[in-house]
Amino acid sequence: MAIRRLLNLSPRRSLSSAVTTAASLSPPPPPPPSSSSTTMMYDRVADTVKSKIKRLETPDSRFLRYTSPHPICADYSSILSSPETRVTILPNGLRVATESRLPGRAAAVGVWIDSGSRFESDAANGVAHFLERMVFKGTEKRPDGVLMEEIGSMGGRLSARTSREHTAYCAEVMDENVPKALDVLSDMLQNSCFREDQMERERDLILQQIKEAEGLSKEIILDHLHATAFQYTPLGRTVVGPVKNIKTIYKSHIEDYISAHYAAHRMVISAAGAVKHEDIVEQVKKTFTKLSANPSTACQFVAEKPAVFTGSEVQIIDDDLPLAQFAVAFEGASWTDPDSIALMVIKLMLGSWNKKAGGGKHMGSQLVQRVAINEIAECITAFSTNYKDTGLFGVYAVAKPDCLDDLAYAIMSEINKLPYRVSEEDVTRARNQLKSSLLLHINGLTPVVEDIGHQTQNTLMIRSYLKIMLLTYGRRIPFAELFARIDAVDSNTVKRVANRFIFDRVPAHISIPTDGMDPSISMAAVIRNFLKDDVQENEMTIKPIEFTELLFGYWKPVILPNSSQDFNGYAAALLVAIVALPDIAIAAMGPIQGLPDYNWFRRRTYLLRY
Repeated sequence: MAIRRLLNLSPRRSLSSAVTTAASLSPPPPPPPSSSSTTMMYDRVADTVKSKIKRLETPDSRFLRYTSPHPICADYSSILSSPETRVTILPNGLRVATESRLPGRAAAVGVWIDSGSRFESDAANGVAHFLERMVFKGTEKRPDGVLMEEIGSMGGRLSARTSREHTAYCAEVMDENVPKALDVLSDMLQNSCFREDQMERERDLILQQIKEAEGLSKEIILDHLHATAFQYTPLGRTVVGPVKNIKTIYKSHIEDYISAHYAAHRMVISAAGAVKHEDIVEQVKKTFTKLSANPSTACQFVAEKPAVFTGSEVQIIDDDLPLAQFAVAFEGASWTDPDSIALMVIKLMLGSWNKKAGGGKHMGSQLVQRVAINEIAECITAFSTNYKDTGLFGVYAVAKPDCLDDLAYAIMSEINKLPYRVSEEDVTRARNQLKSSLLLHINGLTPVVEDIGHQTQNTLMIRSYLKIMLLTYGRRIPFAELFARIDAVDSNTVKRVANRFIFDRVPAHISIPTDGMDPSISMAAVIRNFLKDDVQENEMTIKPIEFTELLFGYWKPVILPNSSQDFNGYAAALLVAIVALPDIAIAAMGPIQGLPDYNWFRRRTYLLRY
């Protein structure tokens, strides 16, 4: 009996324990609704919405482990350790730079020359590009077709390009074929034949390419932009050259250009991948023996004919084109300018977008969001181009003819915000994008060769942070240093740099000594003579030992006292005229009747000052 009684009780205990366990695992009952929420239905709905919003404000940490809608500073310190770049300078001034990555099998070698279309004369504009194409047409040892066949048989690839300030030749091969690749490059640059029949064929190809490029092309509009922004200076010339010059380029012009600019001290031989520095140096000593010894440097050419930015516009109306394209640019920073990296960050803050790619409504750039939501452009791109002594910073856009007015307003509105309203989140996002793009660009051997070469060639001028560093810095900038410069850019830096390059406060200081002058005499005639500006006679006079500021037009004279000298009881003065230069250039092409003119764009840069 006692056993049967225990058996009858055991299921009841397990059932009660199961019920207790289930009750403990079930979620707690919702709290009783407040008296206010039971009165009306919309009160209960409001409480529900508030609770959902509260959950959104504090999302589950599991979803924020790998991503977050708020940008944070990215740390790349674990991947910044790159192989050492070794540089050797040969007795003739030729520099050899290598970066060894011996575990791999591939390698890339290149020749980087501090010469481009900027160093040509007006009559010879286009020779550098013509030369770049002709060196592939055969040498004395390798006739036409044999040169490319030899590279192809090695499984390699040969490429070349010319810009306004540099020319590059690069070969990608396997490690055992590096000596052959260097021999091919040296043969191309020192022993090309330049046969007349080959030059005629190449001339026809270049003219055909120019004819095909006319139309809706970003390169064409940027060439027009350079031509108007740097008019009457070498930097305003195109890389390809005008048609009339291409028709008159002959072998003598090319040989003269090689003798003047393809000098050893203006070249860098760079190699990356499965290479050894000592082997590359010995190979270069044996092969590159016929280079020019012309002592002229690129810095001397730039000093003789510096680039001068001119505020202007060029409009090419062509109603046969379906879309209009235009570029608005300010004078930018040179490579040696400490604000060049800040302009790169600003460029990424403005962003770029193509209608075919989509997603513009959700991008971080305020300009891209505005353009995409209102559908006023087909594509838009911010750019920042740097040269040895100047630069171009601006926005390029393609749009339908009836959207040009709205698009121009959106671009100038967002640009003019930069000196005033900049959020730290936007700056952080742009910094991260810049660092990521640099790392992605360097992922490969050819970009590494470009990186090494471009930083070595010019010890005084910076040509590129990621391309040809030896051409510009005299050393390769490590990523840790480059990223530290990028991280130093904050919202205050962006405002200061935007205020310098975009806002209407770019000064040109003109000093007129007034020692020994009658303090009561009118200075309007002096300023008119000195500045060639129309100033009324009664608009300004010198006052004794006072600061006077008078704004008329763009000129702002300031009297600065100098107590070191005395004249008739008054301190001698120094007149400083500060002029707000017209600092915007516009190039447009297509059905652009609806695009505002230069004065409209110019006013947007200084309207807020008043």
